[in-house]
Amino acid sequence: MLRAITILALLFSLNACQSEAPIPVCIENLIAEWESNPVTNPPSSVFQYEYNGMMVYYLPPMNGDIYSNLYNENCEIICHPDGGLTGTGDGQCPDFAKMRKNERLVWKDMREAN
Repeated sequence: MLRAITILALLFSLNACQSEAPIPVCIENLIAEWESNPVTNPPSSVFQYEYNGMMVYYLPPMNGDIYSNLYNENCEIICHPDGGLTGTGDGQCPDFAKMRKNERLVWKDMREAN
């Protein structure tokens, strides 16, 4: 029994040590740009998801009239899932909210607004 517990503990610890997917350079550059500018309202953030078999990066809109951006791993904009004048994005990925999975917050601006 002790051996089984030890093996399970080892497996869980190995799983916890798996590295996360590297963040594309374009996303790192956007984060650096946001950090060098005043805090936005709402604060900027970046989420990572799996969508249609690929890793994507979702940047929520800064306000309701501005599109959100959805980037692929190659830093190409796939679509604008929401935001814009209608709030429903550009219509190029209408299933994003329903089909995305494995959400991970990559970054959120935690600075205080002046």
